[in-house]
This record gives sequence, C-alpha cells and structure tokens, in this order.
Amino acid sequence: MRAPSWIAALGATLLMQSVASFLTQSLPVIAPLVTVSAGLAPESIGNLSALTAAGTVLFLLLGGPFLARWGPVRTLQAGAGLAALAMLLAATGWAPVLLLASFLLGIGYGPSPPAGSRILAATAPPGHRTLIFSVKQAGAPLGGAFAGLVTAPVAAAFGWSAGLLVTVAVALLAALSIQPLQATLDAERDPHRPLGLRAVFQRRTWLAPAAALRLHPALPPLTILAMSFATVQGCLFTFTVTWLTGSHGLSLVQAGTAFAAMQGAGVVARIILGWLADRTGRPKRNLLIQAAVASACTLVFVVMPVGVPVAWISLLAGLVGFLAASWNGIYMAEVARLVPPAQVADATAGSALFTFLGYLAAPALFAGIVSLSESWTLPFVLAAGQLGVVALGVAALLRRAASRAPVPG
Repeated sequence: MRAPSWIAALGATLLMQSVASFLTQSLPVIAPLVTVSAGLAPESIGNLSALTAAGTVLFLLLGGPFLARWGPVRTLQAGAGLAALAMLLAATGWAPVLLLASFLLGIGYGPSPPAGSRILAATAPPGHRTLIFSVKQAGAPLGGAFAGLVTAPVAAAFGWSAGLLVTVAVALLAALSIQPLQATLDAERDPHRPLGLRAVFQRRTWLAPAAALRLHPALPPLTILAMSFATVQGCLFTFTVTWLTGSHGLSLVQAGTAFAAMQGAGVVARIILGWLADRTGRPKRNLLIQAAVASACTLVFVVMPVGVPVAWISLLAGLVGFLAASWNGIYMAEVARLVPPAQVADATAGSALFTFLGYLAAPALFAGIVSLSESWTLPFVLAAGQLGVVALGVAALLRRAASRAPVPG
C-alpha cells in the first residue's frame, strides 16, 4: 500500500490537533456558566485547567508504550474517544465529576504532541519542516477559536451542557475521518509491545522522556523557554473569558469573540512565523525575540483600564494571541530537528512533558493568587513579566549550548 503524501499526513495531524484543542478550550470558554452551575468560585477554572494539564503530563510520561503498540493514528483516535467521554462526564455538572472529566480530558489531549510529531517527522520535506510543524500546531488556536465562536454561543442559547455535547460529536467524527490513513501511517508500530501495568509503569518508561532531553545540549534551554511561553499562554487561555466577563463587564458572547480573536490571530501567526523561521534559518533566535515582544504586549493587554471599547479589547486580544500563542510549531520543529529521526517521539514527549508542567502549575498558581489578593491584574502581570526575564536567561544558555554542539539555527 502506497504511503500517504505529506499533505494527507499534515491534514490528519492538523485536524486532530484542532479537535483536541477545541475540546480542552471549550471548558474555559464557558467557565462563567460552568462554575456557577457547579457552585464553584470563578477562579476555580484554573484548578480544572491544571487537572487537564496533569492528565496530559501523565500521558507524556507513561504513554510511550501505547504509541509504540498502537501507532500514532490509532493513539490519536483513542485520545479523541477518551476526550469525548470526558466531555460527556463534564456535562453532568457535578463538581466531583468535573474534576475527573478535566483529568481525563488532559489524557485524551496527550497523544497530540508526540503522535503528530512522529507522523510529520516521517513525512515532511526537510526544507519546509518548520512551516509544516507550525501549520499543524496552528490547529491549537484554531480549535480554541472555534470554542469561542461555536461553544460559547451554543452554551448561551441552549445551556452549557449543550455546548459540551457539540464537542463530543466533533471529537467522534474527527476520529472516524482519519481511519483511512491508519494502515499506512501506523505500519511501523510494534504489535507485540506489552501494555500491562508492569510494562507501562516500569522505570525505563517513565524515565525515558526526561532522558530524551540529554540527546542534545540545546534541548533543556529550549524546553525552559517553552515552559515560560506555556505559562503565559495557559493563563491567557484559561482566564481571559472569566476575567473579561467579571472585571470588564463583557457578555459571554462578547468575551468569547475576544477569545476567538486571540486564538484566530495565533492561527495566522503560527503559519507566518513558521515560514519566517524556515527563511531565516534561525528558529531559536526568532523564538527569543518573539518572547520579549510577547511579554511586553501581554503586559499592555492585562493592565488595560475598565471601559475600553469591545472592539479594542478584541484587537488587543488578537495582538497578544499573535505573539504569545504562536511559538509551539517552531519549538516542536526545532526539537525534531535536533535529534535523530528514530528519537523524535521520545524527545517531543520529554520536552512537551516539562512544557505541560507550565500549563499545569500556572493556572493553579494564578487561581491561588486571585483568591489571596482579590486581584486579576497581579497574576497576569507576573505571568507576562516572567517570559521576558526567562528569554534573557535562555539566550545565554543557548549560546553556551551552541559552543558545545554547534548546529545551524
């Protein structure tokens, strides 16, 4: 059977990345309705998002045997199915079940980084790899934009449970749609790889992601920068709608539109900045410059005064999304470039695991600071400021790494 073209592979990974993001971002988008219905404080959405990130970390830590046994396409399908189940549970509205659903949702998202990277590393033309990885990663904000444009209006019109049921249907349809590619893209799977508890929890399995960071000296500083970006992005994606409705008086649909602008700008930016990284041949330098500018623009957005017109809020949200939510594809392409092809999945899982620790810790810390300080501005400022500081430190670390193992970019 003839292998599918890189266009078909990109289409499949883009679709599944978009759907995974659509599901994970739908909860924060309708958080003002969900938390009230469940009797939770508004900032508690940060704890639910942290649980989602924890589920993703768990898969990245222990999911290697499943990816090896099932192959990337089947693993993506399984993740979509689990995420759909999580949304069905969340639609009950019972607070304890929401906790479980958030965790399962994160596990369902977990296959997207390593499975997608494995597929694209095997099919993407080397001269356009960063652009192709960035197009695939554009699915993350694209899914978030659809959450703002679809889930929020459905929830406002028919109730938030109805909004979640829409995401279930989308996940199941997407999993079915990539089935024609399963046989060829999963051809190199190991059908004899054991999946028992002993195999999954053995020391070699959960140490493999961390060990993969030793494959190249630039991987640890690149991962630190990704964690810093993830901190900003995680806080923005988790709290923007709740913050805009609670502190700036926007309706759910208005805040959802601003959120969609943030995500939509991220879609465009990931493609443009991925293309630029290929043209300049300096992806790490590009990321450092982007981090500094993103830090400054995010600070402007989060300190804007009450009463700013909705159109300006959406414009600022789009600017922030363009800069703070468009780093992922360049970062993942660079991780894949730095290691041998056979180790791309391990390196991606290892680096992404630590990156998702940023997604895990940041919303929980943010919620804690809001509870203690009764301020939404302070945690946003801290999140934005740390990105600029980290970029300066990582620049020095990357220079040192380049002197030990010089590589282009």
